[in-house]
Amino acid sequence: MKEFTVTKKRDGLLLCLVLLIWNEWGVFFLSDYRNNCTRAPLSVSQNFLTSRVLINRLLRRTDISRSDLVLEIGAGKGHITRELLSRGCRVFAVELDRALSEKLTVKFADQPNLRLVCGDFFKTQLPSGPYKVFSNIPFSRTTDILRRLTAAANPPQEAWLVLEKGAACRFCGKPGETLQSLLLKPFFDTEILYYFRREDFHPAPRVDCVLLHLHRKAAPDIPASERETWHRFLEHSLRYGICGSRGLLSRRQAAAALRRAGLKPLTPSGDILYVQWLCLFRYWRYSAQN
Repeated sequence: MKEFTVTKKRDGLLLCLVLLIWNEWGVFFLSDYRNNCTRAPLSVSQNFLTSRVLINRLLRRTDISRSDLVLEIGAGKGHITRELLSRGCRVFAVELDRALSEKLTVKFADQPNLRLVCGDFFKTQLPSGPYKVFSNIPFSRTTDILRRLTAAANPPQEAWLVLEKGAACRFCGKPGETLQSLLLKPFFDTEILYYFRREDFHPAPRVDCVLLHLHRKAAPDIPASERETWHRFLEHSLRYGICGSRGLLSRRQAAAALRRAGLKPLTPSGDILYVQWLCLFRYWRYSAQN
């Protein structure tokens, strides 16, 4: 009993000492950690493609040619970079991880067609001329990366991106349209080109992955100047419904707009096709301006 009491007192003193140290220094350490590690390095959240055979199989599904400037986001260990350069492309690679970037600098020191930037993609200026994108992007930043590319003043002509299957389906509007797919479709055609096996990656991801293709429309369905208005229209309508007491259109107006465009009427299920959304937006904008 005496030994138990002594042990208990010693443990209690140790706990008090730990609490005292944390009270004096813990906040400092935590603050310092947060300031320097606000987000895990992108390389930590990446699953790398390492097979030359697979990477070239994917590249054959693209129309990337020798004359193209190709942006690679998250060059990682340079597996994709190497195959792009071997095709004669000019490659603009961005890598946040300094250690990986230094290794890439040494690895491709004799490659005049490579421009390598060690930095944050979101702070890196995009090309001013025509370019394409081929990247195995960090899954944790998928939405942010697609938003920056597709809403840029100079968006890519085409992009091939390795994504989580669920995210790709949301951007394609499968099985039903989402805010992400509807924001994208006036400006880009979307298609899933390839379905990966999990063992294609190192390390293997816990989710299924695909190759998503984005092709910029030569003539967008909505002028770029209307992008923000389209966004507000969608957010309001998805939250409150297109028709109804808080909707932007009456049921009669929606039915008339779709009928004049030769489109099917809205269904009780609430599923609305992209072409129907586009028609109703155009009608609403015309009505608001007249």
